[in-house]
Amino acid sequence: MAHAWNAPDDYDAVPRPAVAIGVEYPPSFELDWHQHRRGQLLYAANGVAVVSTRQGAWIAPAERAVWTPPDTAHAVRMVGSVRTCGVMIDARAGPGFLGPASKVIGVSPLLRQLLIAACEIAPEYDQRGRDGQVMGLLLTEVARAPELPLAVPFPSSPPLARRCHAFVERPDPHDTIDAWCEALGMGRRAFTRAFRRETGMSFGAWRQQACLLTALPRLAAGERVTTVALDLGYDSPASFSTMFKRLTGVSPSRYSRETGGGEG
Repeated sequence: MAHAWNAPDDYDAVPRPAVAIGVEYPPSFELDWHQHRRGQLLYAANGVAVVSTRQGAWIAPAERAVWTPPDTAHAVRMVGSVRTCGVMIDARAGPGFLGPASKVIGVSPLLRQLLIAACEIAPEYDQRGRDGQVMGLLLTEVARAPELPLAVPFPSSPPLARRCHAFVERPDPHDTIDAWCEALGMGRRAFTRAFRRETGMSFGAWRQQACLLTALPRLAAGERVTTVALDLGYDSPASFSTMFKRLTGVSPSRYSRETGGGEG
């Protein structure tokens, strides 16, 4: 596992469909805006990574990984000390592979072990030997992994995008469509149509995802569930926990333990 970031573009000339890079980052490390000619699957073996593009933000907590398509400008923020495995995938893996849009996929126990093993494999591995078989199985498992709703896409319309960015900075689970319509000078029907067209989500679903985007890093950093829930404007920790478990499949306290945040 490397202790300093190696620019993934250093591996573009390697004649392999996929190359894995393991990196250990210090607490709260940030990677500024950059892009790769290969697509990148970023998995945090511990801690949480938040990947931002011009189109939105994608979260990689425990048992999740973020796909960033080739030539997509993005920045990465680490929450706590983070050990990542980045798999750089080119066209040899198949046209488009995971598709032309950023997404979050689920990481099964098998895929997790393959990712960890891949980070110990030299870039110019023997494709016909054991290392090639590991990388081949890894790509097979990545391709069949389920997509998960851990994204906060941003609209392309500048006024709507500014409103969304401001909401992410100060999320409120009780914010309403009517309040947004008034602020933007839009009718309710025009707003709901535009919002779904530009984000692919209803306003209510997007609002919950934005709150989750804020909550995940804080829980991973060890903040108490009650504190996070009340800061986000939820009426009670129970209502926050219900939303959290429905979207992630685990309770906030369990998530906090699994990501090293403590008991939550």
